[in-house]
Amino acid sequence: MSSERAVYLLDPKTLSPETIAVTFAKTSRSPESFREIAAQLSDEKSAEFHEKWVVGYGHASVAEHAVLHIAAENISRLAVETLESNRLASYTEKSTRYQKWEPDSFHVPVELDNHPLRQRYVETCRLLFQTYQEALPAVARVIKEENPRKADESEAAWDRRLRSRYVDVCRFLLPAAAQANVGMTINARALEHAICKMLSHPLEEVRALGTEIKAVAQAHVPTLVKYADANAYLIQAGQRLADLGGQVQPDNIGTGDWCRLVDCNRDGESHLLAAALYRHSGEGYAQCLAAVQSATPQERARIAEALLGGLERFDIPLRETENLTYTFDLVLDQGAYFEFKRHRMMSQTPQSLSTKLGYCIPRRIVQAGFENSYRCAMESAGEAYQELAAWNSNAAAYLVPNGYRRRVLASFNFRTAMHFVNLRAAANAHFSLRRVAQRIAAEIRAATPLLGEYLPNPTGETWQQIEADHFARV
Repeated sequence: MSSERAVYLLDPKTLSPETIAVTFAKTSRSPESFREIAAQLSDEKSAEFHEKWVVGYGHASVAEHAVLHIAAENISRLAVETLESNRLASYTEKSTRYQKWEPDSFHVPVELDNHPLRQRYVETCRLLFQTYQEALPAVARVIKEENPRKADESEAAWDRRLRSRYVDVCRFLLPAAAQANVGMTINARALEHAICKMLSHPLEEVRALGTEIKAVAQAHVPTLVKYADANAYLIQAGQRLADLGGQVQPDNIGTGDWCRLVDCNRDGESHLLAAALYRHSGEGYAQCLAAVQSATPQERARIAEALLGGLERFDIPLRETENLTYTFDLVLDQGAYFEFKRHRMMSQTPQSLSTKLGYCIPRRIVQAGFENSYRCAMESAGEAYQELAAWNSNAAAYLVPNGYRRRVLASFNFRTAMHFVNLRAAANAHFSLRRVAQRIAAEIRAATPLLGEYLPNPTGETWQQIEADHFARV
């Protein structure tokens, strides 16, 4: 075997994903090169290997080397949310910020087949989409008055430049039933778990999507996902916790503060700084922590500067910055949550989508003289939701527009906070999530001021400014 360094691609055009996975797996026991191992394999031999070692002996990490690119089209945004709840995958979806939805682009759940509320559901969706279509030119006029056409700019170019600004506002009307396309890149191990979750979901659309994804995947990884099925634990745990959660006393005051830092180690800065010293000290963690805790403020600041000073916008902080965690209880509009959920390097626990927390009103909707139409559509959706929820709360969730508020519990470390704030507080971020990012940053700066001063503020604005500029009601 040659001792020369070699770096090359195992081409998925010539090797199946399962064969590539076996090729990598066998290198732990074989002195041969990857090319030589691959040449000895066939799809049948690869399947036999996976049946024995992955399925039979539980060496599931081997399945991570089999990667698939799956396209799903014309599924509801509620189904997209379920699909994207899987952390170890990459997604790109149809954007409510840059595309306009057609009037009939909504899903009607099979749960409503032959049900007396089906017509009410369809009429509500049509009202929301009609109001959305009417809002687009009304809000566009306001945006264009604020951003005049340039001398050398065509009408089409002017509209393209400003489209995301008025579409950003009108998206508050789109319900979770709105259909979208999503592309997913995922390894077979993570895909098996994703399929299990979908097949265990209370909505038929999601279960059907899981069945179709499994069928498509099996054409390329026939062994690695063949045993993916509905999971009794996922189903039963969800049902039991729903029963217990319903017994919690309601908040009669209202939503209260929409952004609460509910948990943070108040000596967390010391632990993070101690972790920063640990790698290079040669001493135990207890000694590093004691050194930080006994250090002067100036000495602590020097450690923080050594760790975080000089970071450029696209630099990734050292992993030591993961040694400090924050937990937030957030209330944000569904449109903002749909973007927030893409930050998968955190633990998120969203509550079920409903209308009980009320809805936001974008300021541009009011300026466009469209507030009454907007309120009418949102109130109608809320009433229809209540009717359907009395029968089936899961199916009723399809009717909830992006403008309605939703609770989510989110836990993440300082490293993730830096990435989130840097990306979502930027000028090109949607104003709704920009407000969330700036508020989270403010809470972190107050709780952990030494490290908090290194959180970026790309625009220099505050969450209060964003709220005043973009919302008539939050």
